Amino acid sequence: MAIERTFSIIKPDATERNLTGAINALIEKAGLRIVAQKRIRMTRDQAETFYAVHKARPFFGELVDFMISGPVVVQVLEGEGAILKYRDVMGATDPSKAAEGTIRKAHAKSIGENSVHGSDAPETAAIEIAQFFAGNEIVG
Repeated sequence: MAIERTFSIIKPDATERNLTGAINALIEKAGLRIVAQKRIRMTRDQAETFYAVHKARPFFGELVDFMISGPVVVQVLEGEGAILKYRDVMGATDPSKAAEGTIRKAHAKSIGENSVHGSDAPETAAIEIAQFFAGNEIVG
């Protein structure tokens, strides 16, 4: 399997509970390297652009409001099969259905406040990374 990069967001429900370190520990335990990371306050425009794929969905406004409600930690993760590996580490969107040992099983409050986001494909990872990081900010 090839070394690849994926994008991660530690969402406001997790940052407000000071879970960044605990989540990072699970990421690193899975064999992924955090090659870029910064804590930001996402703007409404950034959130709307990031989640534009969901614009027609009924939860779009609520999702955007949630993502701008507090700080988030944006990250670039690197490793063999990083996209799939991180999706496995995150667990199911619904924490009640997430496997033991996953981020969402351990930390998510609900389907909506599910603590983390991860890219679903190489193409989206590239777009998402570029939205928040300049090339010289990624130091793998």
